[in-house]
Amino acid sequence: MPVITSIQDLKRIYKRRVPKMFYDYCESGSWTEQTFRENVSDFEKIHLRQRVAVDMTNRTTASKMVGQDVAMPVAIAPVGSTGMHCADGEIKAANAAGEFGVPFTLSTMSICSIEDVAANSPYPFWFQLYVMRDDSFQRNVIERAKAANCGALVVTLDLQILGQRHKDIKNGLTIPMRPRLGNIIDLATKWRWMAGMAGTKRRSFGNIIGHAKGVSNLNSLSAWTEEAFDPRLDWDKVREIKKLWGGKLILKGIMDAQDAKMAVKVGADAIIVSNHGGRQLDGALSSIRSLERILDAVGDKIEVHLDSGIRSGQDVLKALAMGAKGTYIGRAAIYGLGAMGQQGVSRALEVIHKELDLTMAFCGHRDISDVDRDILLVPKGFSDNWA
Repeated sequence: MPVITSIQDLKRIYKRRVPKMFYDYCESGSWTEQTFRENVSDFEKIHLRQRVAVDMTNRTTASKMVGQDVAMPVAIAPVGSTGMHCADGEIKAANAAGEFGVPFTLSTMSICSIEDVAANSPYPFWFQLYVMRDDSFQRNVIERAKAANCGALVVTLDLQILGQRHKDIKNGLTIPMRPRLGNIIDLATKWRWMAGMAGTKRRSFGNIIGHAKGVSNLNSLSAWTEEAFDPRLDWDKVREIKKLWGGKLILKGIMDAQDAKMAVKVGADAIIVSNHGGRQLDGALSSIRSLERILDAVGDKIEVHLDSGIRSGQDVLKALAMGAKGTYIGRAAIYGLGAMGQQGVSRALEVIHKELDLTMAFCGHRDISDVDRDILLVPKGFSDNWA
């Protein structure tokens, strides 16, 4: 058993064990990947203030996200095709998150269906919705999420059209997959991954096949997905979704103060400052740089969370100190899943929690709810020095 002390340890194992096309899918952004890189590197520009001679006993990272108790203010972000990084991946990740006490968010484009996850995990989870042209499918999937008692609906707003990701195109990562010769050879070397996929029936998009009209297999799914995402998505549609859902609503993909204000107007419970992990608009600001402007715009009118670029518990602490009430890990959880299955996701959460807890203590705090910007040294102009 390898000794895992950081998310990077899991990433190295993940890279060895998962086919290259899926590693590239996870570990890439759109176009030049500037935003993808800066999501991570901008966290490194923020420094921490160490305090000493402070009582560090009885620490707690317990908090709430949209009213739900969490062991730490971290949720697992929705990641499409999670079940292709490890067999039955969504079920395994949901169980790891539930056991740890943090939310798991199931993607619309998951391999395991809503019903599959609900039947195989005793823990409540959240559901992420892509807004589709097919109104009947959209209404149906919302009702399915209700029936599964999903605790929140996370609506992604920044994927009306798809950003170009060069690696996916070159790898033939399409629906159905058309892998290149090099990837076929690579697949043959990933015996652990192959054995897992051979042992499961879950190898297609479970939320869509058999649920969307006319979609009964991967070939028919291909035609459907080409026209699936709704470029007409606007705030009126968000209001309709809120009415249909009726529960906690989180809006993901907010990167502008004006959009944050609109989220307040439509009655969302929370927003996620997110640039889709750098996979949509390349050249956009990193999420952590965008956070302060958005907080200035909406204050305490709505719960503000942050996604994109978090690779450690220190990143979590920095986001919280900057004013976020919750954070999300996508790639960090996928590294763990692909490396070691459910145990790997659990280990990723343990690593992040330990880093969060210890760093909080070194910065002079015992309760995560008391952490504020006073623990940070932020470069001048980090958030607002723009013409």
